[in-house]
Amino acid sequence: MTAEEAKALDVSATDFADQLTALTRGVLGEDTPRFHAINMGSKIRVSPIREDEVLQRIPVSIGGEQRLSLMVRFYCCWDGSSTFMATDQADVHVFYAGSPDPLFRFEYVRRSKEPPGAHVQVHAHRDEVAYLLRLAEKGRPKQKFNRLPRLAELHLPVGGHRMRPALEDVLLFLKREFAIDTVDGWKAVIDEHLRSWRLTQLKTAVRDAPDSAAQVLRGLGYTVVEPLVPGARQASGEVKLFWP
Repeated sequence: MTAEEAKALDVSATDFADQLTALTRGVLGEDTPRFHAINMGSKIRVSPIREDEVLQRIPVSIGGEQRLSLMVRFYCCWDGSSTFMATDQADVHVFYAGSPDPLFRFEYVRRSKEPPGAHVQVHAHRDEVAYLLRLAEKGRPKQKFNRLPRLAELHLPVGGHRMRPALEDVLLFLKREFAIDTVDGWKAVIDEHLRSWRLTQLKTAVRDAPDSAAQVLRGLGYTVVEPLVPGARQASGEVKLFWP
């Protein structure tokens, strides 16, 4: 990465941090900790931090009392063309107040196909799931449990690399299912940020499958002209739109 690319990535990551701060404060309140972009070398970590640069959880209240907290962090990098900022890894963990183990983990790993790059893990226990995981050992020799397996071992797919949920989806989930406290105008804030996220992902998906996008646009009456000099295409196995 050149010095110019590093500087541009810093600017993009800082803007992303400001967007996340606006989102969480617009939903949870102005006391929500600010996100910061911290240069980690080839990547930039975007997360709420204390003054000593230690990761800080976001408090979430229900009925006026803190009942949950969110651990949120993103690792940002350039995409393969060094043109657009990409998420190399994202973690949104939901904790019950005072508990060291999360309730839910919404995660994304950019290079992962197995397990799915975008997945959810639920920290709970069901005897039936533990039994199924024990049965699965017979067909999955790389995964052996020297303890009772847990439901949290499962990586539940959530739409693949391009259609994965965002922090906005997690906040909506907490509001819908647990009635978390929110400030006036929270829904408009989430709607605006979610629209921006979905459009960004749509544009990324179009770059993955431009011929399909052109076909749909022509069907809608748009005139789409083939480029005189077609750009380089990724190998089919590298197109993240089709990754699990």
